[in-house]
Amino acid sequence: MDFSKAIDILKKSGVMLEGHFLLTSGRHSNRYMQCARLFEYPEFSCIIAEDIADAFEEDDIDLVVGPAMGGVILAYEVASQLGVRNLFAERQDGRLELRRGFFIEPGSNVLVVEDVVTTGGSVMEVIDIVKQAGANVAGVGFVVDRSGGKVDFGCRKHAVVAMEVESWDAADCPLCKQGSTAVKPGSRGLK
Repeated sequence: MDFSKAIDILKKSGVMLEGHFLLTSGRHSNRYMQCARLFEYPEFSCIIAEDIADAFEEDDIDLVVGPAMGGVILAYEVASQLGVRNLFAERQDGRLELRRGFFIEPGSNVLVVEDVVTTGGSVMEVIDIVKQAGANVAGVGFVVDRSGGKVDFGCRKHAVVAMEVESWDAADCPLCKQGSTAVKPGSRGLK
């Protein structure tokens, strides 16, 4: 997908926010990606998921798996476009695992998807689940790569949008020095 078209979708759906934000890590940034907003708009979700599905259409994908919460709807939509099963991993006692009777067939080709990747921690947990099931991680697809391409999953990856989002320690934040107050728009508390 053309970068400018993807950015336009992210702006129209309210994903790309600009201002002064307190990130989950405790760092401050002038940009925030609230990818949950993308999934309010099925027409945009479909376009973004199609881009990910197209990137892996030649990989004989059998299953799409995403971490809850960010990967739940995305996994469903990408799987729908590929014509395969989907499921999600969810946190229990602080770690991601398969629940609800979900299973991964040994030897299957699995595509892992996520909405936003910064450090890749949740994706790596899902990759571990796939490998423990004896399946093959065919690749990782995600909407936004906030690392600017720095995260390595040990397999092929595809981001609809890759950009490095600048951030600062609170003590060094230029926005704080200008008198602005950071807001916390995310879904998780501070670490």
